[in-house]
Amino acid sequence: MGPIGIFDSGFGGLTVFKEIKALLPQYDYIYLGDNARVPYGTRSYETVYHYTLECVHHLFDKGCRLVILACNTASAKALRTIQQRDLPLYPDLRRVLGVIRPTTEIIDQFTVSKQVGILATSGTVNSQSYSIEIHKFFPTIEVYQEACPMWVPLVENNEIDSEGARYFVQQSIQRLLTRAPAIDTLILACTHYPLLLPLIKARIPSHIQVVSQGPIVAKSLADYLHRHPEMEALCTTNGTTQFFTTEKPENFDEKAALFYGAHVQAMQLELV
Repeated sequence: MGPIGIFDSGFGGLTVFKEIKALLPQYDYIYLGDNARVPYGTRSYETVYHYTLECVHHLFDKGCRLVILACNTASAKALRTIQQRDLPLYPDLRRVLGVIRPTTEIIDQFTVSKQVGILATSGTVNSQSYSIEIHKFFPTIEVYQEACPMWVPLVENNEIDSEGARYFVQQSIQRLLTRAPAIDTLILACTHYPLLLPLIKARIPSHIQVVSQGPIVAKSLADYLHRHPEMEALCTTNGTTQFFTTEKPENFDEKAALFYGAHVQAMQLELV
């Protein structure tokens, strides 16, 4: 038995973890941010897979039997390979889940026009993961994607209310809606983007719904544990949380509160 592992390339996964913790406070958690090697969004499939697998192994070593990849790029580029190639090598029960499927499998609940926009990093857009997954569940839904490469740096540097943030948010949304004016649903397919939500909502028509992943992933995890009692039984329930980062902890702690909404105190995980 052990805690539930939450992994992200940096800080963004804290927006998902905040929702998971609020919905399921009874479990123990370990959050690991690979801040020393961020960003993942521009890296190759092989590099993202290697980095993600290494961090998943670290979480397994710390006792986690269930790990959530709270990172869209890792979910897009590494999850399937880890599930199919690496998990079968373990003699005991281990599971790694992502954030893309929980969002895509219920997207029909949001869209009436059957036209959905995806705002994401270049890596997630290039992977086509959202298009593939949505069309798998709902073949009639049209998917339009827009890469927003400047959004993560703006959030990471706490420039979410700057003139630069307003410019780049406006630019990306305008490009997307010009291509597909009938979009009525926008998926924020990067865990950093909820911090830009006020800017996003101010620049879209009022009938467009904006879908953030945190609440969806939290509900999906609760449902997963209910449907898999054998895994739920392996998750300890003392209500504790530990934070780890591959960067200097003081750097992590300073920015993490912006994403998590509360002070954190992280420990450093040395990558060999």
